[in-house]
Amino acid sequence: APVRRVAVFGGTHGNELSGVVLVKHWQENGAEIQRTGIEVKPFLTNPRAVKKCTRYIDCDLNRVFDPDNLGRTEVEDIPYEVRRAQKINHIFGPKGSDDAYDLIFDLHNTTSNMGGTLILENSRDDFTIQMFHYIKNALAPEHCPVLLIEHPSLKYATTRSVAKHPVGKYQK
Repeated sequence: APVRRVAVFGGTHGNELSGVVLVKHWQENGAEIQRTGIEVKPFLTNPRAVKKCTRYIDCDLNRVFDPDNLGRTEVEDIPYEVRRAQKINHIFGPKGSDDAYDLIFDLHNTTSNMGGTLILENSRDDFTIQMFHYIKNALAPEHCPVLLIEHPSLKYATTRSVAKHPVGKYQK
């Protein structure tokens, strides 16, 4: 199926500012990311953590997109990031459904000397593999490794796992 809805996430970890800067820029002026026939939505995922410039407030947002947390009753005493995950799942999901966004591109920073790295969670996702091939060719001769984090029994609970095609991007 064609990709029609794409989200670009920044600020999943509030102290990783590259994605935050890009998302805020595109929220103010999204002309450079808009294309005919496709909706591209820049989204600040963890605004409280961004405001405090800390990784998270109560727990790591990038680890709570599992069925237990997404299905919890919204009460005041659940962690902020769990409430935020539920909201993100409502806007961009629901996770695992036909209504979920086609692609989520989650932008992160790292202190590791790995340069710009793309994260692939599923080696059988032909669309994402072809997209990574295109990105790598477009960036050549710059080096852009792809890190496959696939695990046969692990179900990912990342922000990007809400989408049909999850993509992580790490930048030093």
